[in-house]
Amino acid sequence: MHSSISKDHLFDPVQLAKRLDQSKRIIPVLKETLVALHSYLDEQFYAGTDISDLIYKRSDYMDQILKLVWQRFDWHENIRSWRKTRVSLIAVGGYGRGELHPYSDIDLLILLERNSYDLHKQSLQSFLTLLWDIGLDVGHSVRSLNECQIQAKADITIATTLMESRTIIGDEALREKMIRKTGPSKIWPSKRFFKAKWDEQKERHQKFDDTVYHLEPNVKSSPGGLRDIQTVMWIARRESSAVTLSDLFDRHMLTQSELKQLGEGRKYLWKIRYGLHLLSGRSDDRLSFEYQRKLADLFGYSDRGDLLAVEQFMRDYYRVVLGLQAINQLLLQHFDETILRVGEKTVIKPLNSRFQIRNNDIEVTHEDVFKQYPPAMLELFVLAGNHADIEEVSTSTTRLMTSQLYLIDDEFRANPEATKLFIELLKSPLKLFTQLTRMKKFGVLGAYLPEFGHIIGQMQFDMFHIYTVDAHTLQVIRNMRRFRYRNNEQKFPVAAHIIPRLPKIELLYIAGLYHDIAKGRGGDHSYLGVQDVTKFCHFHQLSIWDTNLVRWLVENHLSMSGTAQRKDISDPEIIHEFALLVQDQVRLDYLYALTVADINATNPTLWNSWRASLLRQLYLETKRMLRRGLENYADKSEYITEAQSTAIQRLKQHGVNEQDVLQLWDDIGEEYFIRESVGNIVLQTESIIEHRNRPGDKDESLVLVRDYYMRQGEEGATQIFIHCKNRDNLFASSASALDQLGLNVLDARIFTSGSNYVFYTFMVLEANGQLVGENATRIERITRLLREYLEDTDGSVKISKRRTSQHLKQFNIPTEISMSKDAARSHTVLELVTLDRPGLLAIVAQIFVEMGLVLQGAKITTLGERVEDVFYLTDKNNQPVTDQVLCIKLEERIRTELDKKSDG
Repeated sequence: MHSSISKDHLFDPVQLAKRLDQSKRIIPVLKETLVALHSYLDEQFYAGTDISDLIYKRSDYMDQILKLVWQRFDWHENIRSWRKTRVSLIAVGGYGRGELHPYSDIDLLILLERNSYDLHKQSLQSFLTLLWDIGLDVGHSVRSLNECQIQAKADITIATTLMESRTIIGDEALREKMIRKTGPSKIWPSKRFFKAKWDEQKERHQKFDDTVYHLEPNVKSSPGGLRDIQTVMWIARRESSAVTLSDLFDRHMLTQSELKQLGEGRKYLWKIRYGLHLLSGRSDDRLSFEYQRKLADLFGYSDRGDLLAVEQFMRDYYRVVLGLQAINQLLLQHFDETILRVGEKTVIKPLNSRFQIRNNDIEVTHEDVFKQYPPAMLELFVLAGNHADIEEVSTSTTRLMTSQLYLIDDEFRANPEATKLFIELLKSPLKLFTQLTRMKKFGVLGAYLPEFGHIIGQMQFDMFHIYTVDAHTLQVIRNMRRFRYRNNEQKFPVAAHIIPRLPKIELLYIAGLYHDIAKGRGGDHSYLGVQDVTKFCHFHQLSIWDTNLVRWLVENHLSMSGTAQRKDISDPEIIHEFALLVQDQVRLDYLYALTVADINATNPTLWNSWRASLLRQLYLETKRMLRRGLENYADKSEYITEAQSTAIQRLKQHGVNEQDVLQLWDDIGEEYFIRESVGNIVLQTESIIEHRNRPGDKDESLVLVRDYYMRQGEEGATQIFIHCKNRDNLFASSASALDQLGLNVLDARIFTSGSNYVFYTFMVLEANGQLVGENATRIERITRLLREYLEDTDGSVKISKRRTSQHLKQFNIPTEISMSKDAARSHTVLELVTLDRPGLLAIVAQIFVEMGLVLQGAKITTLGERVEDVFYLTDKNNQPVTDQVLCIKLEERIRTELDKKSDG
């Protein structure tokens, strides 16, 4: 045992001082002492000693050694002008807080009363050299009081370091003088300091993608790490002289439970950081895969079921830092309210009896809101998802909510008002990802959906999945939301086209929430996920069709990526097999959107042009296979019954007679109710009945023009609905009129009733890409010209002379035409893929008329510069086109006309 270590293993500075005085070679003595101290503290760590004691003891022992070394040099304390040449040894930064890990930097400030560096130069150099010689990793600066003020004013990092200072040896009055000269009354007042520190944290978080869920997080710098705790402490110290976590509680900045969580979380991270230093043998704060395994073993984790020891350890880590991040954000928001926005004019906007907006923060109107009406815990997020002026949840409301999470129990989850609110949330137009993230952070999401709570922090120990299961799940939702925006059309053209056409977007989000919900339980997570999502659908009173679709998506969420990447999708048998699994276009669209969102949320590097092209090819080939007669709508009767029932309820509310509705619907094919939204069915049905019942010419064509948004917050288009008696060239006339009006057709749905009335729905944009809007003059012109063309029975069609834009001419898309028989519908299917151009529909429709073909239906799709149209044709006798010579001539004629026009 070394003579400077006493029998009870505690450091004895008196004994060490004697050894140094008696020894001619002090460096070996000091090295020997440091090795003994490190060994003793390391043994204590492995023995399970409280981590706080270890890091504070290490700091205290270091103080004693530095004092003894400092005292071996002459600091000219005996000269007359000593007060003018005072010098002190100051601990700053983490060491200044009294926190020292095995390989932490020992940050020192040698503080001079005045610029007396020359007087102390020899002693300073010798002192620092000795520290380096004995193996200490010292970071140091030598500054006078004035230099401290000047440099701290110029650099907030220096100002922050000086705030956390304490005197190791020297005159304490000198340090106090420095604190006054660098305090908020001299430099960096509270507002500027807070803003700078907040910006500094945001910049630091961005380096980690602003998430706690990094595969190899940094326990110090990652979101939710030790630096986040230090940041709020710095701001609190600057504002209110708070030094300890308890000071935050005493100043009513933290609740008792938050104080406990913050203290325990800090100790947990200290323990991991201490272990990292010991295992790596250096100052390493990155929790790499190598050390994750070793620390899991060190801390007593063991493999259990489908969860590895390292996965359990990292789950605990992520849950801790998620809680610390929440407290950090809560405190920063509190500082924002009490520092940055203090004195700001208060603007209150009532929302209902329970909630109001105060300066863009939503808050409760009284403290008993949640106790009196527990579903308000969900209502808050629904309101935030429907009001663009709500930016945050107030700190007081957040605390009230988190303190009353016990209200979310089995009775709450079964409450129809609560379940209705959650579905409303999924339908909300604004920031759904943000609302779900807040709910997770506040503990609401995990409490309301316990199955989601189980996957919070659940990692998969590989390089493939870069997020935990809960983070991945919410990233899937985020990607689904991103598909709605026009600036993503180039990266995700098919998904961007699909999303606005999904009949119920909330079903896609539910599938996204549950597709991986059962990971980590053992067994097939897709199968187990189906069980969970079935219960969800039951509690939330989803219809049979809705439930079956969501169940199918969860069960088959890996099937599309698996087929595209592992099978030969150039083989028609593979496409046929996949089409049989999918059954219909609606399921194909939902599955494609879920698949693309899932891949991009697993690891963004996975989404490349190769995978994108494979999935697109599988999607398009399956779509073609379904169009050619393989489509068999899953749960078709349930879907149609639900759509009609919902539409009738709404029409009754509008005062429309149910018998009139049923009479109108009597000879409309099932396809109309499958492909049209309930909103469109209601509007079109009501308009047709009103049109027929009004006095005047009953045969006048009905034309409706309105801007249309599938869902609030999404990119829209102008919808034009046409209803009139059918004739041979009616579709060609309609397309020609739209072309003459300079309108670009994005989408069209063409239906004809048994009584030979057409239901045409066109989605269009102006030539400049804008909606028609509420321009009454423009709407009147569209309506008038369409009626002129529709009621012109001479059979002529005017083809536009508009030229293909220079932008479109840059793309080379060869015209592809294929024809096949749809036995189920007794039609011939013509599929056309070509470059978009003005007058395209009118050209093709006119060719049909000239060749004596009848258009029974069409699906018009524009994907950027690419057009993918499908036409259902018969001959004059309403029979499929069987004349092969005629089919060849039709293909040649279309190809000739389109190639000629694209050259113009």
